Amino acid sequence: MRLSIVATLYQSAEHLLEFHARCCRAAEALVGDDYEIVLVNDGSPDDSLGRAIRLTETDPHVVLVDLSRNFGHHKAMMTGLAHARGDEVFLIDSDLEEPPECLLTFSEHMRGEGCDVVYGVQEQRKGSVFERLSGNLFWTLINQLSGLSLPANVVTARLMSRRYIDALLGHEEREVFMAGLFHITGFTQKAVPIQKLSTSKSTYTFRRKLSLVVNSVTSFSVLPLVAIFYIGLIIFSFACCYSAYLLIIWLFFSYTMPGWTSVMVSIWLLGGLILSCMGIIGIYLSKVFSESKRRPYTIIRNIYGRS
Repeated sequence: MRLSIVATLYQSAEHLLEFHARCCRAAEALVGDDYEIVLVNDGSPDDSLGRAIRLTETDPHVVLVDLSRNFGHHKAMMTGLAHARGDEVFLIDSDLEEPPECLLTFSEHMRGEGCDVVYGVQEQRKGSVFERLSGNLFWTLINQLSGLSLPANVVTARLMSRRYIDALLGHEEREVFMAGLFHITGFTQKAVPIQKLSTSKSTYTFRRKLSLVVNSVTSFSVLPLVAIFYIGLIIFSFACCYSAYLLIIWLFFSYTMPGWTSVMVSIWLLGGLILSCMGIIGIYLSKVFSESKRRPYTIIRNIYGRS
């Protein structure tokens, strides 16, 4: 099979039929009849599952992977990629904010430049001022804290070769952060600017973006642990200097500083710092605990449209 189109479904019922039609037209223009559309239902609360099942009954190109519950966008994408059989795989969201027709543009760049991945980058970030600012802050924090050089405002839409997909699926961690995995898998990757529309309210709230920052940093970098060591070293150095100062004025000047306020401030400051450091260590330990259990990152309830 020459081409697989992979998309996840979550509150996608409104756009599903149009998404399917446009994907079919783009795929037929590119590879004729030799393609499949792999849809992953990520526990969608609307009628996405029912409409997708009906598509599998009327279109033999459609394969539906129904997950047992909502596992999250990134894990659902990995599941879809694992079920794709094409020599090339086109990953895209089903909400039509990214035009399915960009498959044709991506294919031209892939063949013209001999790269393994062509991915889309927003020309201008969509949403309100707060959404744009929080999005820029999100990518800045990830790059600064994780040590990665991820392209800002990258979108889901990307066309990938089979050898790249096989390498990507070799990552077996349970805490999946797709942008980081896309980057560290390597190969030759090409960015292409696209216009992303705003057809629905983003499900990536500020709280969820903050959670993604924590997950990405602790998954791809030990910088927080190194920072804890240096912070502790700096505080220890100041404490030694201050202790020496107090000892000198007590020995030579017979004067004891009252310092109740400074003591209380130090206790609160160090106490908060210690708890924060313990929290960082706890996050890393929880990831080790999660990985050691080797639980599957998704559970499939049923697969429709493929014998």
